[in-house]
Amino acid sequence: QVQLVESGGGLVQAGGSLRLSCAASPSISIFNAMGWYRQAPGKQRELVARVGGWSADYADSVKGRFTISKDVGKNTLHLQMNSLKPEDPARYYCHGQRPFDLPSWGQGTPVTVSS
Repeated sequence: QVQLVESGGGLVQAGGSLRLSCAASPSISIFNAMGWYRQAPGKQRELVARVGGWSADYADSVKGRFTISKDVGKNTLHLQMNSLKPEDPARYYCHGQRPFDLPSWGQGTPVTVSS
């Protein structure tokens, strides 16, 4: 069964850092693309960062602050978030796309930033 489980969210002061993790099962290698999305209350879900093959893309709002990475050996996708801003709070979701299949989503992990 394909499963994505996020962790690492929490409360951090503005300017601080958090590292989100997404444990993929049965294997991270089954996905040809993975990413992080976020959804704030009353807003649509938006792409934060994604990685496919060896390239990564970022939303303009997080470029230079967030870094997406894959640890294939640990079947884990990470999102390092630095210099967090008051506009970053949301529920962050892990996303995985397998060829010719529906996308997979995790349950999300909340990020709160205090000013």
